[in-house]
Amino acid sequence: MTKFRNIFYIIVSTGIFVALLSSCLKNDIPYPRIQPNIVKLVVENQSQGAQLDTINRVATVYLNEQADIYNVNVEVQLSNSATWVGDSIYGTIDMSYTQYYILKLYQEYVWTLKAVQNITRYFTVANQIGASVIDVPGRRIVVTLPTTVDLTNVKVTSAKLGSVNSTIKPSIEGKNIDLSKPYKVIVSDYGRDAEWTIYSQVTEATVTTVRVDAWTNVAWAYGEGQEGRDNYIEYRQANSEEWIRVANEWLTVNGGSFYARIIHLSPMTDYVARAVSGDEYGAEIAFRTGTIVQPQNAGFDEWWLDGKVWNPWAKDGERYWDTGNKGATTLGASNTQPSEDTPTGTGYSAKLETKFVGIGIVGKLAAGNIFMGDYVKTDGTNGILSFGREFNEYPTKLRGFYKYKSAPISSTTTGFNDYKNKPDTGIVWVALIDSAEPFEIRTNPSNRHLFDPEGSYVVGYGKFELGKDQPEWSQFEFDIEYKSTNRKPKYLFIVGSASKYGDYFTGGDGSVLYLDNLELEYDY
Repeated sequence: MTKFRNIFYIIVSTGIFVALLSSCLKNDIPYPRIQPNIVKLVVENQSQGAQLDTINRVATVYLNEQADIYNVNVEVQLSNSATWVGDSIYGTIDMSYTQYYILKLYQEYVWTLKAVQNITRYFTVANQIGASVIDVPGRRIVVTLPTTVDLTNVKVTSAKLGSVNSTIKPSIEGKNIDLSKPYKVIVSDYGRDAEWTIYSQVTEATVTTVRVDAWTNVAWAYGEGQEGRDNYIEYRQANSEEWIRVANEWLTVNGGSFYARIIHLSPMTDYVARAVSGDEYGAEIAFRTGTIVQPQNAGFDEWWLDGKVWNPWAKDGERYWDTGNKGATTLGASNTQPSEDTPTGTGYSAKLETKFVGIGIVGKLAAGNIFMGDYVKTDGTNGILSFGREFNEYPTKLRGFYKYKSAPISSTTTGFNDYKNKPDTGIVWVALIDSAEPFEIRTNPSNRHLFDPEGSYVVGYGKFELGKDQPEWSQFEFDIEYKSTNRKPKYLFIVGSASKYGDYFTGGDGSVLYLDNLELEYDY
């Protein structure tokens, strides 16, 4: 009995000692810093996929006109182990204003949620000059009319001031209203009423040349004239007296507002343009066209091998293009390499091959790719890339040569499982952005940050998808679509991939895309 009592005392004493010792020890091991992210956000009546910016922690949803922005149904998915602190993005949310939420994973991070809803609004009256000014925050409309119009009897030719489900009271479309003083209407939208006010202003000038946006072989001229007249744009070379009327196929007229695409201009040349309405002329605006700039090494003839990594530039030369080879070679060989298979039989092309890299079933899919920019570093088995080279011109198309072999999709990740065993798709795409810096790409699912063609930073975008085999060299060409004709690009990037969804580690082991002789076009 004494023996067991002694053992009991030893155990108790040891426990007390350990407790006292632990109370004296300080835990200096810091918690890991892992940013919790929103990895999926789906809303009712969205016009496109949500943009999830994990760098600035901003989630942007895009709503179509059918959406009631004050009552939006939301589904959200967080990264592993992330939790909400306080309010969560769940259920039905009022997205008419920017909101802030806190996510926690060891530390707390603030995420911003905002919605973008593009509603087509218009208001036109007979004989108006130019386009109506529609001030949505101020809920007011301003129309410009010539001095010869009777303001007490103005016919409204079209009116839409809210979503597709909205109504205007009193009904004014097709009717005459008195605009000699402010005219008030009620716009009803999803059970909410808002008062709008319509104002008029008169002018003796019946035609105005608003602006000219000069590109390289193209310019865009904007004018305002009296609705119903023969409204158009004409131009001439600065050292010529001959005016050239822009063909109607390149002219867009919307009431009293109109613009023209002027094509086949010479680079670095001075021109003059003006708006015409009936027999009256707007002011002449002088402009100078830009230059033709081509990407460096767009024929992919310069390469060098650094250990296992093939680089698409000359040794000791300037890096302009890069690949994901540094990431792929952590588990295997370079999957983007030079090839002597070219459309001309000389030089090299870029061979982009999608491969499963690793040993046995341990590894991951690496899409063959090439892009204009820099491979920054490897994050585990993922890549951090910088897309873009400084660029200020306005190309209209990309053309080049390609061959493609599609393999069945062998690897998928969450959200892409339905693509399993379907034919892989290759892609070539172009983007121009006006961000302050090149665009950072991160493929790690925990902090993924990918390019969004509809992002606010995008000036122009175009793509060419390859959904079937093309065993022989063939030429491709596609247009670059611009959101605005006067937003100045700061960076250009061209990207090619043997697997369209390679950023999500989804593609076919064995898909191969050859690219050669890429060239930017500047005309239509």
